[in-house]
Amino acid sequence: MMEVLLDGKRVLIPEGSRLSDLLPDRDPECSVAVIRPVLEEEAESQEVRLVTSVGDMVVEVVDPALVSRLFRPGLAEHLQLHWQDRYAAAFGPFESVVRPARRPGHYERGDVILGCGGYDPARSYLIFSRMRHTADHGAPEDGGVVGRVVAGKGLLDRIGIGDRIIAIERILRRADRSHAVVTRDGDFPLEDGMQLVSYVEAEAQGWGDDGIDTRSARSVEHFLLSVKGGRFRVDRSSSTHVVDTHLVLTKVPMEFSGPRLEGVVTVRTAGKSSGAVYIYTQGASASPAHTVVGRVTHGIELPRFAGDGDLLAIRVKPEKLDLIGFSLAEARSVAARRGVSLIADETGDDRVVVDQTPATTLEVLAAREIRVTTESPDNVISITLDEAAAPRSVAIFREATGLKHHDVGKMPLVFMFEDVFLFRPKIARGVSIIPENVPTGEVPEFTLAMTNDSRRNAGMVGVRATPSVEFGPTSEPLTGTNIIGKVLDVEKIGRLREGMTVYVREVK
Repeated sequence: MMEVLLDGKRVLIPEGSRLSDLLPDRDPECSVAVIRPVLEEEAESQEVRLVTSVGDMVVEVVDPALVSRLFRPGLAEHLQLHWQDRYAAAFGPFESVVRPARRPGHYERGDVILGCGGYDPARSYLIFSRMRHTADHGAPEDGGVVGRVVAGKGLLDRIGIGDRIIAIERILRRADRSHAVVTRDGDFPLEDGMQLVSYVEAEAQGWGDDGIDTRSARSVEHFLLSVKGGRFRVDRSSSTHVVDTHLVLTKVPMEFSGPRLEGVVTVRTAGKSSGAVYIYTQGASASPAHTVVGRVTHGIELPRFAGDGDLLAIRVKPEKLDLIGFSLAEARSVAARRGVSLIADETGDDRVVVDQTPATTLEVLAAREIRVTTESPDNVISITLDEAAAPRSVAIFREATGLKHHDVGKMPLVFMFEDVFLFRPKIARGVSIIPENVPTGEVPEFTLAMTNDSRRNAGMVGVRATPSVEFGPTSEPLTGTNIIGKVLDVEKIGRLREGMTVYVREVK
């Protein structure tokens, strides 16, 4: 048998095992980081794994020198829970060279503090902060924070009488790339001692066990939308970060400026890449064009070694809570599962949710209540969009109707005559609609189209109930028409009336 470390857990596997044997349910399009064993002296280390009687925690140490100086072999023999309260839990005692400042320090949840009892360095402790607090822990002048729990933070609340730290293990922080590979090959051969990371886990800015801060709610919502499918697409990889650009040219507000430390997730708020999501693999200073939206709590090795084109599995806490597009029955079920009370404007399980208040996940979870606006399913029309043939026009349509952000979008029906239905979604000023996917022959019935910039009414969206060889669905000449998709619920078109808000659902 061989032993490998899979996402922080030791797993015994038969000799000759392949990647697909270890991860049979893995998404074959997503990559896995495989790190071969490497000698400690070959890599810098700034993380240690603390194996405790209730589970494993990973601590990122503030100074790499502390790994060998403080977290030395034999220390774990002294680390039994000595005292605890609602604010902190202390393991020890052991001897250190701490010089207590005899004054209180300020600490955040997850801080690891080197302090001492009775201001005696011979009775030193590793103290784990359970919540934000101020206290005199017999720490030195700088507060004594020697590290921060970056994985397994939930264990801080489970530690109790009789628990102890069983072992301390060094984690390679930046192994040489010759020892690491990112692959999606299911036949990749595994070796004894390998470390495998199959997914990235992150925690949204403002989300925590001690409460929800909604000051970054809108930018966090963009992040949750970006990874809604559980994937992070590496469009560009550099020495300091990886970036997913599939939602580029989205306006995102600047809500939380901070240093872009390793593992920090940001969204660009300005420039040609506005809306891009970044995961930092090496520290960088704060930027006025980046708002912090989260932090990686597991699997930083994946983005650290990933290259252009890699697709990474990602999980984010909390999961996005967007009920738009659900039936009212489905919405009630989801709200109940998330511990949120739901208030609807109408009854009827088949009605479709078309709007919600609050609009963002963090605000909903903080309020524990959500109000929804619903529509009859007869007024929600299913369509398909031809992104491959008209990528720019489809992107403009999704942005204008709201389909970019939700499963149901909307647009006003401004005019109808004979077999033509014309809609005017709100397109931002200055958006260029270049000729794209222009028809050259007969346009089939119930084709969905947008007028391009060659005509005066650029941006108009139309549907024609009969085929035509002369005019497009917006009643413009064929040269002024961009075909963007097709209406599927053709029987619902005849029920529309001028002035209605028409709701559309994209079927992919």
